[in-house]
Amino acid sequence: MLSVPKTIDNGLESTVLTFGFNTAVSFATECIDRLHSTAHSHRRIMVVEVMGRYAGWIALHSGLAGRADAILIPEIPYSIELVAAHLKRKHQEGKPYSIVVVAEGAKPIGGDVTVKSREAGRVDRLGGIGEAVTAKLQELTGKESRSIVLGHLLRGGSPTAMDRNLGVTFGARAVYALSKGMNGVMVALKPPRLDFVPLHEAVAKLRLVPPDSEGVLVARALDISFGDRPDGPSAVR
Repeated sequence: MLSVPKTIDNGLESTVLTFGFNTAVSFATECIDRLHSTAHSHRRIMVVEVMGRYAGWIALHSGLAGRADAILIPEIPYSIELVAAHLKRKHQEGKPYSIVVVAEGAKPIGGDVTVKSREAGRVDRLGGIGEAVTAKLQELTGKESRSIVLGHLLRGGSPTAMDRNLGVTFGARAVYALSKGMNGVMVALKPPRLDFVPLHEAVAKLRLVPPDSEGVLVARALDISFGDRPDGPSAVR
């Protein structure tokens, strides 16, 4: 059996990139861009829930690109009080609205993920974190707040040029592997080359967002809160 890395969460440690991820981030960023104008005109807090059960790559990349005020991801448990304090400070400094991007698997410090439904023999269905965060932020800040769940919209639509090329490249490499009689491997991107990884190794470890990664450090430097530390701009170090 041969496989290619198809998960929009980009959560496989064995490959640098999975096809579908770039498309999801691009669409989420476009949605966030559109929400800035309506949030500004109504002076609201808008909470955008995106996919990301274990890995917060979509939330991090789209939140950074869309210049969100806060990004909540599974890898960095948050305090809703710290998020609220951050937004209140920005409101006091003259920004009349806020955008908060939340991965579905984000969880509060000392808490757990928000489960929408449970069925015997199946993985818990996550959902509802956006609504929970919205309600609490409205209570703590006194600002009118709304939530939007992008959900499966991230999975559909036309793929970006990057994802089209990545998918074709993975497919071509998989055909090559078949022609060589290879079996039980996954095609993986390991720049500057494509490689073959044994399937058991390919799915053995999740690729999570390191709390000290460049993306997180850049977001902090841009005064984006992850809800894990007292309010105030943070320097990249």
